[in-house]
Amino acid sequence: MNTIRVAVIGTGAFGRNHLRVLHDLPRAKLVAAVDRDLGRAANAAAEFSCRACAHWREVAAEIDAAVVAVPTSAHAEVAGELLEAGVDVLVEKPITPDAASARRLIATAESGGRILQVGHLESFNPAVTALREIATLPLFFEIHRMSVFTPRSLDIDVVLDLMIHDIGIVLSLTGQMPEEIRAAGISILTPKVDIANARLAFPSGCVANLAASRVSTERIRKLRLFQPGQYVSVDYQRQDALVFRVSADRQIRFEPLPVKKDEPLRLELASFLECVASRRAPEVDGRQALAALEVSLGILAKIEEHAQVVARSVSKL
Repeated sequence: MNTIRVAVIGTGAFGRNHLRVLHDLPRAKLVAAVDRDLGRAANAAAEFSCRACAHWREVAAEIDAAVVAVPTSAHAEVAGELLEAGVDVLVEKPITPDAASARRLIATAESGGRILQVGHLESFNPAVTALREIATLPLFFEIHRMSVFTPRSLDIDVVLDLMIHDIGIVLSLTGQMPEEIRAAGISILTPKVDIANARLAFPSGCVANLAASRVSTERIRKLRLFQPGQYVSVDYQRQDALVFRVSADRQIRFEPLPVKKDEPLRLELASFLECVASRRAPEVDGRQALAALEVSLGILAKIEEHAQVVARSVSKL
């Protein structure tokens, strides 16, 4: 088994999670914790037995791969420089703040033959894996993703922070981009959108309703998929899934899907290391992440349109 030398760039809350998991993965050799705040990097490095650096270039010659967990606004710059230096990259979602930067990042990875994986964590949720195995023809999605307020990821809105997870899942299951987007959203505790609702209509006739909030009083992570003859209810948090069917006697019957529970982040990082070693395409590559980003940006554009309609209505009162 090839050992992959890895650094984590950004040692905030989620960067530390990456460090924790990589420290325990047999295939990973954790080289460095990197952060502009050297004190924060040093604390993380001491906990996970690696070097502390203020810039990844200090260890560039010693690493094969890197996890980029810096603020979204810096994804394009940091991940782009790493790819140009010949380092394989897992960059947290969203891939970049805008589509043009994402396309440039993808082009850099492809021209250099580098692995570019994007951290759409729910793609590695075992309940989602079980769902993929029985999905046939999606007709309707109802998805709720709610979180209590925390000070993390406030450089982006709730669509790019939370809803994008579910957008990626829906796109992968439908195999299509939506032909119509409707959306509304509001700001509550930040200058950006904190609560959003979107309706995506696909060429196949499938419709997806998605709701996301980062100012909820409880944490909810649920998806329901309706398809011919059945619907499937997935709880991301519990990592379980139930299949509901109408029986011959017109009764609703349900049965659990077999789900092998595991930590999605561990599965994601193990998959990334395997891609680095084998050079196979990642589960969520740059182009898939770009598609989710484009739909997310489309939702934000519709939210802005809706806000302007509301503002005009209010001005007439």
